[in-house]
Amino acid sequence: MRRAIMILAGLLAWGCDGETPDPGAVHPPSTSAPQGAVRVDGSSTVFPISEAVAEEFLAVDPSIRVTVGLSGTGGGFQKFIAGEIDINDASRPITAQEASDAAMAGIGFVELPIAYDGLSLVVHPENTWVDHLSVAELRRIWEPGSRITRWNQVRPSWPDQELRLYGAGHDSGTFDYFTLAINGEEGACRADYTASEDDNTLVQGVAGDPNALGFFGYAYYERNTDKVRVVPIDGGAGPVTPSPETISDGTYQPLSRPVFIYVSTASAARPEVRAFVDFYLENAAFLSRDVGYIPLPEDAYELARQRFAAGVTGSVFAGRDTVGVTIEDLLAAEQ
Repeated sequence: MRRAIMILAGLLAWGCDGETPDPGAVHPPSTSAPQGAVRVDGSSTVFPISEAVAEEFLAVDPSIRVTVGLSGTGGGFQKFIAGEIDINDASRPITAQEASDAAMAGIGFVELPIAYDGLSLVVHPENTWVDHLSVAELRRIWEPGSRITRWNQVRPSWPDQELRLYGAGHDSGTFDYFTLAINGEEGACRADYTASEDDNTLVQGVAGDPNALGFFGYAYYERNTDKVRVVPIDGGAGPVTPSPETISDGTYQPLSRPVFIYVSTASAARPEVRAFVDFYLENAAFLSRDVGYIPLPEDAYELARQRFAAGVTGSVFAGRDTVGVTIEDLLAAEQ
């Protein structure tokens, strides 16, 4: 299978021929919910979507308090498995080890893809020499033990200036996905870079450093186009700039990925959590677009709603390499 096949195409396995809905008004909860609290944590990449959903949910049902934190995908899963939160935001699928740990702890979960993201490589606006980077060049820069510390070591025509790196921390699903897509192994990465689970911190770092190169979710780039410049990536078919169009049509590879929420089945038994998740799935298309992410086809959301309503537990992604593989293939493998 060609790596350029976008995971988005596979999401049609959740439905037959749905299309992304046009922007519209937020849909209110389908059922009234009692007072209570919903605890969400996890990925800083998914945080803007969950935060937007929580704000809109509060506007239509102020009786329920929703808190949204950002501990990174891995940090969020630790809290999720410990029973400290109801929902984990995840910018990568749950790992086989995390799924096993959850089972050992008696934590069931429903896995729900909610949007698409394209990891973005960015430089300072004063960097005028980087026209694009290939996957091979990114690997040489980021691989374990890399000795590249100056821009002219990437290409001799580039300036003899220090190259300073910024990227996701080890608890981040963005780190896991980036290292898998670029270095071929999850977690395989040089250690001498500025790391953070907070994408805003990375934006500030690159924006303040003319010799910087960093990576984070597309929405954080889109919010900060006046502070950083995005770098086109050559995944083998020529340089492509991340955008809603290139992420949706599958041409921005290999750094496009689905993002998820994981809902505790014990928490889902509480009316306030069920009301919030129903609201989330009903409005994810509109609100993910509103904060800079790419919505799934409407049929995918409909089947996600059915999956949640039926309480279908477990993961079709745990332990699988999702880089360049369609969700359709992964769903078929479960059957």
